[in-house]
Amino acid sequence: MTERSVVVRELVKGEGRQVCVDGEDMGAAFSLRGLAEIMRRAGWTDVDEIDVADSPVIEWHGGGPEVWSRGG
Repeated sequence: MTERSVVVRELVKGEGRQVCVDGEDMGAAFSLRGLAEIMRRAGWTDVDEIDVADSPVIEWHGGGPEVWSRGG
């Protein structure tokens, strides 16, 4: 089975953080909840905010799971 990947890009003011799943642009997330929803649409089941914050599958660019606004 091929390992899947998720990349959460650096925050862009007013545009959230772009999310790529397996190399495909899946849109922007504005929170961990939004990221979990994107991952569910991409085929992950039973993921929530805690799962995505701790997931080793996610590669965070420009800050970790706590960065959803310019202040942190």
